[in-house]
Amino acid sequence: MTVVQSAWTNKAAEVIARGGVIAFRTDTFYGLGVDPFNAAAVARIRQLKGREENKPILLLISDADQIERLIAERSAAFARAAAAFWPGPLTIIGRAVAAMPLEITAGTGTVGVRLPADENVRELVRECGGILTATSANPSGREPGRSAPQVASYFPHGLDLIVDAGEVSATEPSTVLDVTTAPPRVVREGAIGRQDIEQLFN
Repeated sequence: MTVVQSAWTNKAAEVIARGGVIAFRTDTFYGLGVDPFNAAAVARIRQLKGREENKPILLLISDADQIERLIAERSAAFARAAAAFWPGPLTIIGRAVAAMPLEITAGTGTVGVRLPADENVRELVRECGGILTATSANPSGREPGRSAPQVASYFPHGLDLIVDAGEVSATEPSTVLDVTTAPPRVVREGAIGRQDIEQLFN
C-alpha cells in the first residue's frame, strides 16, 4: 500500500485504470474509490469492508454532465434537488442506466450519485475518469475514516493507494434522497437537514 499527497491525482488515476482500490478524502469522510463499471474492483471493496451484498454503493461525479452515464432518466424531482443542493453533500438516488453493474445497484435498479462541493475532490474524480465509488473507508460497523492514518489502520492490507488530503472537517455524512418515489424520500439525514429537503418539495 502506498500513501501519497492529494496533489498526486495522476497516481490515483493510474491505480483506478488498472482496476485498483484507492482511499481518498471526499467532501465528507474518506471513501474507497474504484471504477464503478469494473465489477471485480467493486467486489474488492465489498470484501474489504465486509459489506453486505444487498447494499448499493454510492458514486461521486466530477461534473454534472457525468449524470448521463449513470441515470436513465433525470426526473423533475432529480433536477430540482440537484439544482437546489449541488454541488454539495446531497446524494440523489435515481433510476440507473441498464449498463450499471449489479455490484453497484445491489439489484435495486437505482444508483445514488453526488456532485461534491470540494473542487479538489472533483479534480481527483475527474482525473480518475469522472466517476468513482465513494463508500466510506471503514470496515462495516466502524466509524467512517477521518484521516489517512486511520484508514491505513483499518485496512493494513488490500488498498493499492491512500491519497492523504489531511483530516476531514465534516461531522456528518451526506444526506441521501430517493427521488424514485413520490414524494421523494429522505433515506438518510446528514449534512442537509430533512426540513430543507421537505421545503423543496412542498
